[in-house]
Amino acid sequence: MSVAVVGSINVDVTVQVAQAPEAGQTLLGGDARRFGGGKGANQAVALARLGRPVHMVGAVGEDGEGDWLLARLASEGIDIGEVRRVDHASGQAFVFITPDGDSTIVVAPGANAAVTAEQAACGIVAQADAVLIQQEIPVEAVAGAVAAAQGLVMLNPAPARAVAADVLARVDLLVPNRGELATLVGASSLADQEQVVAAARSLGVRGDVVVTLGADGALVVTGQTSVHVPALTVDVVDATAAGDSFCAGLVDAMLSGADLVEATRFATRVASVTVTRPGAMDSLPYRSHVAPPVT
Repeated sequence: MSVAVVGSINVDVTVQVAQAPEAGQTLLGGDARRFGGGKGANQAVALARLGRPVHMVGAVGEDGEGDWLLARLASEGIDIGEVRRVDHASGQAFVFITPDGDSTIVVAPGANAAVTAEQAACGIVAQADAVLIQQEIPVEAVAGAVAAAQGLVMLNPAPARAVAADVLARVDLLVPNRGELATLVGASSLADQEQVVAAARSLGVRGDVVVTLGADGALVVTGQTSVHVPALTVDVVDATAAGDSFCAGLVDAMLSGADLVEATRFATRVASVTVTRPGAMDSLPYRSHVAPPVT
């Protein structure tokens, strides 16, 4: 089964810091390190490493960073025929990582802002068995991909911003974190599990919602039930790509026939390996690293 990922492609610049920066503060950090990243590219690579045929739909600049990013994706066996070169700088993300592995990220979208609704609705998206979409691309591109997709539609609404009701009505699987879910429903916060469940059910998503809760695991919310899936206990090095690898593991398991709770358990294992390694794209595990695998 083939997968299309419609989303961002970035160069990540990461710096270790003693604590997350505050307004007006200058911090001394560790050495800057360069990784492949972007929510779309991370999810594409994660799926490719789990053994899925993957098509990437996005944009990079006509610059050296764009050359490097395309080579990185191609080296993972990802089809880059729908990644366009545009007259913008390639996207970049600046990632500040604290000693406990938490990350604060600022994204300069660059070429990602040039992804159009027409590109996002290309034939590859329409023909894929599953389509993964995130929000580091324009609103119109997200809507175009969701409207064109005929297979399983997964929307990871990150970074947080409002999503139109007609888009949510076409989504089979919505995967927000707690903060993103709060933004979607216009709440300042969602303090407990009951509030999370109620918020998820209020959205009008066609399918189901899986809310990631960081170290607390994930909450699977369907029309009738809610199931908490705990996180695994690991030593966290860098949580930058945790959500992206979770999304990839979730879709991979569902394409293999797992039910939503089983798929969430597998996704949790994928994410638990990811956070033990530095970098975004570099941290993503191969199927042999995640046991027991879903086949």
